[in-house]
Amino acid sequence: MSDWAIQLQDVTFAYGTGKSHGPWVLQGLDARVTKGQVFTILGPNGRGKTTLLHLLLRTVQPTSGTIQVHGRIGFVPQLFQVSFPYTVLDMVLMGRARHVGLFSLPSRQDEAAAWAALERMGIADLAARPFDQLSGGQRQLVIFARALATQAEILVLDEPTSALDLKNQGTILEWMARLSHDTGLTVICTSHHPHHALAVADEVLLLFGPGETIQGPAGQVLSEPHLERLYGTALRKVAFEHEGRTVQTLVPVYAGVPERQPRHERHDGLLTQ
Repeated sequence: MSDWAIQLQDVTFAYGTGKSHGPWVLQGLDARVTKGQVFTILGPNGRGKTTLLHLLLRTVQPTSGTIQVHGRIGFVPQLFQVSFPYTVLDMVLMGRARHVGLFSLPSRQDEAAAWAALERMGIADLAARPFDQLSGGQRQLVIFARALATQAEILVLDEPTSALDLKNQGTILEWMARLSHDTGLTVICTSHHPHHALAVADEVLLLFGPGETIQGPAGQVLSEPHLERLYGTALRKVAFEHEGRTVQTLVPVYAGVPERQPRHERHDGLLTQ
């Protein structure tokens, strides 16, 4: 059996058809994702991150080249709201849609799969809660559970930490790593945060533009020169000790911002100039 979850060979894509197509979004893209990895796609806006996800999900077809997907895909979109007060269990059961016949109700097997997904994500106690009354972090965990209920082998996530506060960003990153490393799921995500990729990704794909990509282990690819070229701004890799282990992160350097001089000091609760 293949060790690859995804294989892309010489993939080219432009919106439109024939001679009327728009500018190339992707050109000559070769990439492979190993089963069980966390694989992160990075790049500024307009470099093809979302387009690449649509190609993997087969909602659009490549202009040329081949894409092989070895396993069922579950999709986790960006954080969203629903207009109807579905319960959490209802939302997760929607992930079973392809298993439920037309005009049929979910079976006991479908309900068991939904409950198993909720329990895996540690949110079974939210099953009866209205989805639209949950916090942003809770909603994202529910969408994870819905994707798991499809019995997917590959999870595709579109900017999964978008619009979340720092604590909930950490929760989502923790679950991405846990689902991959503990259960063998392949996790593919896009992100605007290279420090998130450094924290959890096994491999990274950098999209510089049509025909310009770099793929490899996160610790090697997420170098200061590569990231400065990718984003057009300086980033520094910083290492520090935390709870007995060495942690690395990436910090952007906004060199063009004027240095701020301290203007006030506080003494006994009073501000002095």
